[in-house]
This record gives sequence, structure tokens and C-alpha cells, in this order.
Amino acid sequence: MLKLKQLSYHPPATPQAILRDISLELAPQQLGLIIGPSGSGKTTLLEILAGLASPTAGKIFWHTQELTPQHLQQLAGLVFQFPDRYFCGGTILEELRLGHPEIPLDRVEQALDSVGLSDLPFHTRPQSLSGGQQRRLALAVQLIRQPYLLLLDEPTAGLDWSMRQQLISLLGKLKQDWSLLIVTHEAPELQTIADSTWHLDHGTLTDTVPLMTA
Repeated sequence: MLKLKQLSYHPPATPQAILRDISLELAPQQLGLIIGPSGSGKTTLLEILAGLASPTAGKIFWHTQELTPQHLQQLAGLVFQFPDRYFCGGTILEELRLGHPEIPLDRVEQALDSVGLSDLPFHTRPQSLSGGQQRRLALAVQLIRQPYLLLLDEPTAGLDWSMRQQLISLLGKLKQDWSLLIVTHEAPELQTIADSTWHLDHGTLTDTVPLMTA
């Protein structure tokens, strides 16, 4: 269970807070969807939950344990909106083993299979993949770390209809094993697999809408 209690973020250089008094709960094996326009604070919230930034106020819990940024870096895996900008490995095998060369091949194969990329040779270059395949590889990079929480920033942005449907189907399957929190401005398709939705605008989270599980 992920719990945010009155989370705020106000960097000294900004005249107004980017996030204001954010509170939410996300149960294990559920998919939460935060909808909002560009500039609403969506990406900043994910960066805080990934341990890449520290909130100005408020607390973050996993079950009953209060989490520090260091805890969050271990607990959460973040997939950025344009993951190709963050690939560092020359091959998909190097990318999946980045920083952990000891990871066995069977675990690499399992990660690729879980995102539907098991047919790709290990020597394939990440930059040669299609946009949808790159999103899947970025998911595999996080899954191989075995996080408890997957964070996704605009996962369907820039994909054609077919790739969007494939990715949405994959995310619906992944929530059987992980908690997922997705931020997006493209709500309708993702709402079909969401268990809970929120609206974020000008740093304020509102309008919690419970949904039927897909």
C-alpha cells in the first residue's frame, strides 16, 4: 500500500509550489491513474516517488513504513516519457544488465518475456527499436530490478493506435504482480485498466473517481 500524506514541493527558485498538499492511497496490485495537463506537476510527483527529489513537506509510506528518497530508489522503478533518451547500453543485454553485470541470462529472458520482447536477439541495439518496443524495454529495465511500485510518465505518448493498445494490454497484465502509478494527459484508453483515478491541476490533486477493475 502506497500512501502519500499532505505532500508538497516548493523549490526555493519558484514563486509558487509545484505540488500542494497531495494525499492518495494505492493498494498493492492496483493501477492508479493521475490525469492532468502539461505543467500540472505530474512528472515532478513521479520524480519524488522515485527518490529523485525530496518533498518540501509531507510524508510517503509503503504500508506503515515511512520512506526516505533512498528507500524510494529501491522500492520504485520509473519509466520516463521518452525512455530512448536514457538508454546507455549498446545492446538490450547491456541495457538490462547496466550496473548489474552479474544478472543471469534466465532473469534477462524472463524480463524480456514479461514485456513481450522475448523474440529480440540480445545484441539488438535499443536505439533501433520502434517507439512501442522502446517503452517495453524501459519497462523490462525496471522489472529486472524487481521493484514493488512501477511509475510511468505518459506511457502512450507518441505511439500509434496499435502500439497504444498493445502497451495498455501489457500494463493491465503487469498490475497482477505490481502496483502501478501512471501520469498522463491522455486519459480515455488508460482509464479502461485503472482501478483509481485522480486529477492533478496546478499542483492540486482532486476528483478521486473509483473505477471498476478492468
